[in-house]
Amino acid sequence: MSNEASMHADTSVNVPVEVHHHEEHAHHHHHESFITKYVFSQDHKMIAKQFLITGMIWAVIGGLMSVLFRLQLGYPEEKFMWLQDLMGKWWFEDGHLTAQAYYALVTTHGTVLIFFVLTAGLSGTFANLLIPLQVGARDMASPLLNMLSYWFFFLASVIMFSSIFVSTGPFSGGWTAYPPLSALHDASPGSQHGMDLWLIAMAVFVVSSLLGGLNYIVTILNMRTKGMSMTRLPLTIWGLFFTAILGVLSFPVLLSGFILLIFDRNFGTSFYLSDIFVATTNTALPNEGGNAILFQHLFWFLGHPEVYIIALPAMGIVSEIISTNSRKPIFGYMAMVASFFAIATLSFLVWAHHMFVTGMNPFLGSIFVLLTLLIAVPSAIKVFNWLTTLWRGSIRFTPAMLFAIGFVSMFISGGLTGIWLGNSALDIHLHDTYFVIAHFHLVMGVASMFGMFAGIYHWFPKMYGRYLNNTLGYIHFWITMIGAYLIFWPMHYEGLAGMPRRYFDYSTWVSFNQFEGLNRVISIVAIIVFAVQILFLFNFFYSIFKGRKVTTQNPWESNTLEWTTPIHPGHGNWVGEIPEVHRWPYDYGKDGRNFIPQNVPVGENEASH
Repeated sequence: MSNEASMHADTSVNVPVEVHHHEEHAHHHHHESFITKYVFSQDHKMIAKQFLITGMIWAVIGGLMSVLFRLQLGYPEEKFMWLQDLMGKWWFEDGHLTAQAYYALVTTHGTVLIFFVLTAGLSGTFANLLIPLQVGARDMASPLLNMLSYWFFFLASVIMFSSIFVSTGPFSGGWTAYPPLSALHDASPGSQHGMDLWLIAMAVFVVSSLLGGLNYIVTILNMRTKGMSMTRLPLTIWGLFFTAILGVLSFPVLLSGFILLIFDRNFGTSFYLSDIFVATTNTALPNEGGNAILFQHLFWFLGHPEVYIIALPAMGIVSEIISTNSRKPIFGYMAMVASFFAIATLSFLVWAHHMFVTGMNPFLGSIFVLLTLLIAVPSAIKVFNWLTTLWRGSIRFTPAMLFAIGFVSMFISGGLTGIWLGNSALDIHLHDTYFVIAHFHLVMGVASMFGMFAGIYHWFPKMYGRYLNNTLGYIHFWITMIGAYLIFWPMHYEGLAGMPRRYFDYSTWVSFNQFEGLNRVISIVAIIVFAVQILFLFNFFYSIFKGRKVTTQNPWESNTLEWTTPIHPGHGNWVGEIPEVHRWPYDYGKDGRNFIPQNVPVGENEASH
């Protein structure tokens, strides 16, 4: 018995699937108006595109913000009069970015990239696109809730965007929104109406995530096609499945933390406030009995699983793309699934490593150190399996494959520094320095972006029936890859030297003058990398209309079910019956055949292909 056959010997796990009452739906094309097709669509493929394009708009806004504050960090003495003319006095005074604007930019940049791009953009796009297509379903379990999850995200986006333009200015207390700064209107101009809008936007965002996540879980558990047992699911689906579970379990905790914060800000409660004296108004506040550290527990109880909510979909996407383009079965499928499970479980047990410097009991700290270092084990298993899948494969270096390999590179180099930060003794020195920024930008920021790019290049033909331009894809990859290392690697050294994050101007600080040239280089590279993302956007939108047309149903010679649908699948995905699954998704280079799709029966006459 072959390894693959023995793995799935129990094919008796046939999932009951309602095939028949959907049939007429697949053939029957009711006339759709522009509104029902593009705006209030309940088709998971259209909703995926809505999530993707909304996420891309946010990525540009968040990226532009980082360019603006990098200008300040690289050129603290320069005067940018043209930016003052463009953006106004509140942002630029006398050609200099104002301190208030700087903190607002840093805060909003973090918020929108973590939540609106890498959570909604990544999960929303690929969970919606791939779950029904890869498990063999006509659509999500509840297309209506699915549509609502996008519109709640859209509403959150509108509220968040408007918070940037209120007269008192955007929220500027950091994306983590620690009280007491965030809990008091008078604490700073950046803690006024912009902060209230920020909190409301985040609350609405959580609703969107929960609606989406529940839908993804139910669809994977209940709507798999005949023969699609859980152990035959592509790793992309496993990644999205655990992501959705993490979101459903951890986002409500963040929501409660934010609601208590809204109460403290506006209704005189004392959840996070105690014995506060406000110097500007020269008054003592009546609040007592609250604890600002409580907020950190509630925040990081989401905030750490959040790292994996961002990373797991990228890991699943990368597993699929590496196996497809190595023309080899993925190495250690069950170990991959088990490590997803281990990461998902451990991610709930490590949140306090963000809080080593809060005066936590050192013994408790040591437990969190142990759990934090343990999470390196399943991550290392994944890296080992990716590298082993690449080993001696006949690799096709498509842009998607390059970004997938780039993800592995970023994940290794960003993950290694986590071992430093997870050590509570070292963290006392490194906490809130540029070392932290370097670490998490590489391991979750850039790496997950690479996973997202890999997914876009790989599934663009399925989404739009056209190809992205390869040459632009290669330019996009190499400049982004080299640029990301040039931006974030040097920050480790600044952090080791003790350079704190979120400071507005280091030029007056003797200790950090030595980094003046380095900061300038980082800023220049950041601008170049941002420009290349604009090139990618051009490629994306140009290719939707003018890209080379897809002429074959299965352009990458891939095994998963989405490539069995028509080139332009309608609402319902398959014309006629949904294919039945007979094997796992990674039969590449087997029985003398290049690839064997999941719907090809086992033991079918091999010569017939």
